[in-house]
Amino acid sequence: MLLFRGKESNPRSLMKAISWRTLGSIDTFVLGLLFTHDVKAAGAIASTEVVTKILLYYFHERAWAQVGWGLPKAEPEEDKGDVLPQQDSVPT
Repeated sequence: MLLFRGKESNPRSLMKAISWRTLGSIDTFVLGLLFTHDVKAAGAIASTEVVTKILLYYFHERAWAQVGWGLPKAEPEEDKGDVLPQQDSVPT
């Protein structure tokens, strides 16, 4: 499937998604706590969004891995073949 090929490996994208989601879940918990003043409600909010946001981020990363916009262009390799390097001719 085209979505799963890119410049980064699938495991790398998955680990990035998990680490980002951990940080995001802490933020969601703190915000939930600030708005509800209830640890149980804040925990419920943070825990239910973890799985969906990991999956959304993972697919978002894989989709962006297919986009070349904003990335440096790769230099084409020259075909050197079997040609020996030129040597300066020195008269004898």
